[in-house]
Parts: sequence; C-alpha cells; structure tokens
Amino acid sequence: MTIGAVITTMIIAAAFGVVAIQRLGMSDAEQMLLLLCEAGKKNLDDLFENLEQNVKIVSSYVESDLGGVSDEALQAHIDRVSDVFKRILVKTNGIVTYYYRIDPAVSSSVKGFWFVNLDGEGFAPHEVTDITQYDTEDTSQLVWFTVPKATGEPVWLKPYITDNLDVRVISYNVPVYFGEQFVGVIGIELDYSAMAAQVNNITLYENGYAFITDADGVIVYHPHMSIQELETKEKAPYGIISSDSIVRYNYKGTEKLAFRLPLINGDLLTVSAPLSEVNASWHKWIAVIIITFLALLFVFIVFIMKYSERITKPLQKLTEAAEQIDEGNYDCTLDYDGKDEIGALTNTFRRVTENLKKYISRLNDLAYADALTSLHNRGAFDIMVRDMQTQIDQPEGPLAFAVCMFDCNSLKQINDEYGHDKGDIYLKETARIICDVFEHSPVFRIGGDEFVAVLQNRDYENREALLRLFDEKCSEKRETETDPWKKVDVSRGLADYDPQEDKLIDDVVRHADRAMYENKRSMKCRQTEGTGFEA
Repeated sequence: MTIGAVITTMIIAAAFGVVAIQRLGMSDAEQMLLLLCEAGKKNLDDLFENLEQNVKIVSSYVESDLGGVSDEALQAHIDRVSDVFKRILVKTNGIVTYYYRIDPAVSSSVKGFWFVNLDGEGFAPHEVTDITQYDTEDTSQLVWFTVPKATGEPVWLKPYITDNLDVRVISYNVPVYFGEQFVGVIGIELDYSAMAAQVNNITLYENGYAFITDADGVIVYHPHMSIQELETKEKAPYGIISSDSIVRYNYKGTEKLAFRLPLINGDLLTVSAPLSEVNASWHKWIAVIIITFLALLFVFIVFIMKYSERITKPLQKLTEAAEQIDEGNYDCTLDYDGKDEIGALTNTFRRVTENLKKYISRLNDLAYADALTSLHNRGAFDIMVRDMQTQIDQPEGPLAFAVCMFDCNSLKQINDEYGHDKGDIYLKETARIICDVFEHSPVFRIGGDEFVAVLQNRDYENREALLRLFDEKCSEKRETETDPWKKVDVSRGLADYDPQEDKLIDDVVRHADRAMYENKRSMKCRQTEGTGFEA
C-alpha cells in the first residue's frame, strides 16, 4: 500500500507539472506569434499608409486645381501636379514610380506624366505607356488604369509586373473626375521588395516565417517562393483560410501553428511556425520531469519500507506545489534540501517553477507597461501598493518612503488646440523629466495626465532637493521651449509615510494628491510663458 501510494503521488505530481508546463508553453508560444504578427502588421501598415496618404494628398490637390479639360488647361494642370508630387515624395523610401495619366477619351495630346526611380538616385521622367493600345474597359490589362476607372474608387492593387520596367510593384490608385466626367488616374507604385523586406524580418525558432495572402487565400508574398511561383496565384494551405486569428494547419506533412492579422490594403499577414518547434521547449521540461520521476520511482521501490516516513512529507509538499502551479500560484515554497532522491526531485521541480515564473514575469512586463510612455501603468502601481501594504502590516517595523503625485496642467487645451499627437509629446516629455530627477524610484502613469513616483532609500533621503530640482527643470523647459506642447507645466505634491497616522498606503497617496492640488492652486495665478494657457 505504501509503494502504491508513493507511485500514485508521483504520477499525480508529474501530471500536474506536465499540464501546467504544457498550458504555459502553448500560451507563451501563441503570445510570441501574436506579438511578432502585431509588430509586422504595424510596420507594413505604416509602409502602406504612408503611400496611401501621399496619393490622397495629391488627389485632394488635383480635385481643387482641375479647372477644365481643354488641352491647354489640362497641360497647365499636369505641370502643377507634377511639382506637387516632387515636393511630397522627396524623402519617401521604397517608391519606384508615380504617375498622373489622362484618359485618351478626354485628350489625345495631353497624356500626363510618369516618373521613375529604379536606381535610388532620384525620380526622372519616363516615356508613358500608350493607353490607346489597350481596351480601357478590360480590367484584366493595364490594371493600374482600368481598375480605378471601372470602380470609380481608390483601390489597392495586388502585386503586378509594371509596364515597360519589368519590376514587381504594389500600387495605390485614385481615379480623377471633373464633375461626372472621368479624367484619368493618379497613383504611386511601391517596390515589391520593400514589403518583402518587412516580411523577411519576421522570423522565429529555426523554421518559423511570415507570409502574406489576399482575402481569398492566394499567396501574395512568401519568403520561400520566387516571383515566378507567386505569379501562378497559388493558394495558401488548407486550414489557413479561416475567420480565426490563430489557426493550426498541415503543410506537406508538418503541423503548424499560425497567427493572422489583416493589413490596411486588404491582405492578411500570417506568422507561422512548426508545432514541433513551438512545443520543443515545454517538451524538454516534460521529458526531464518524466525521466527524473522514473529514476526516483525505482529508488523508492527498493528503499520505501525503510524510509517511508522521510518520504511521505516531502512528497506531500511536492504534490501541493504541483497543485498550486496548476491553479496559477507560482510562488510556492519547497524548502526540502535533502541529499536523497526526493531532494533531487524537489530541486528539479524548483527549477521548473523558477522558469515558469520567468515566463510569467515576461508576460507581466508587457501587461503592466504604459504603451505611450513605457512607464509602469496603473495595474503595476496597484500591485506595488498591495505589496507595500503587506510590508507595513508586518511587525518588523515601518517602512521609510514617500509618495510624489504629478498632474500635467493644460493637457486638455493642448489636445484641443494642437491635436492629441502634441498632447502625447507633452506627456512623454513630462515622463522623461520625472524619470531623470527621480532616477532611483519606480515611476507610474496612473491616469491620462497623472503620474506617481514612490521614493525610497536614496531618493527618499534627498526628496526635498529632488523636488526642487524637478521644479527647476520644469521652469527651464517653460522658459526655453517655444512650442506649447514642449513646455512642461506640472503640479506636484509630496507626502511622507507616517506610521502613526497612515494605516494604509492609500492614506499616503491621498496626502500626496492633496498636496499636489494645493500646488496646482498656487500655480493658477501664473500664466505659462508662451502658451497662453493657465497653469
């Protein structure tokens, strides 16, 4: 019965460990795929959005400038649009051509222009394609012209070989109308390799990669396919085409895990990795646990009767630890340090637990970071408050710390008058100065315009000097900067923890908040230099 009980306990402990590691391993892999896919999507969307925005800017100018469709009016209009294009695209990377083509039905003599930059040395005029040689009602040919004409809407086109240049490009095109009359098309062609470079940068494990498909599942770009293969319009493997963001599929006998996100041009970015590589990390730990448990099982069977009392207690702790890990508690304590087999098992389990905690810590770093300023967010502050409350409730003695609250004045006015992007600059500059001054203290962004720093040790001892330094730096920014959003105008309030009066950390926070608002009231009589805003 004793041997049977030991075997059963070990199997249960191993099962809990395996389940916990498997769940965490898969969750970590899915999170990694998601982060890579989101990063790749952002880079590609930025590339496409920049191109699309440039075309829209020119399109807006074209609509306002086009005053007629006579040859003389069109030619003058074309010259002005060409100048606008040159100014807009002077620092734009990846664009190989831009054009404004007039429909032959509107004018037989004014054809428009086509500028090309294949060698990276700058745009130069190129002989335009003779549109009269094509049927402009047939959207299967001369797609950059016929598709916008047919749809009457701005359109992203799938990659194609551009006429006369033999270069694969992606283009965004906008039809031009004078009243109800179709006049022509303006567009920009992006070098296909610019998109490919962004996708090729997405790699993971040994054989993971990213590729792009259109909404119908046709592969638009794949790092392992040549342009000739892509021109065959091959579809992605069965299973990829799904409404789910994360999918599993089989490609040439290999099971794969993939994450998919839509791009602004209508295509989808897919980040894929073999399941065998995804599972390799947690498979390794499961193998270690199984091998260790099997070895110890043999030893226990031989010596169990003699050492049953010594074995029962540590095995019970291991079982409890495995159950805690399965429930999500990774801070379990295993204090058995015996030099026997149970000690080896405990050490192995402890190392497994420490690795699990590292994985969780990585995920928490992402969850508790403020996206704009990279500071800790409100969730991280709540956790720190909880931990410090636990410490001050201990009988060992009170902590010595202070809380400093900060509030950005005039943020709403800056957002309203100059836009939220300028308000973001204001917030980032405020965060930078707080971190520069209180460099040894954790700093949190706990609201839209509110920050808090918890001062301990060296910063606590020098808190008054640091507060004066902060005011000096803010004053210096207000005096030297001319842009309102770069003038740091911040109210602040400091409160020390008093163990006689403050029973809760929240009491200190309230004192600091009250001091901050008193500081704000005292600043209201001051007009911020150069902004016109009240403090």
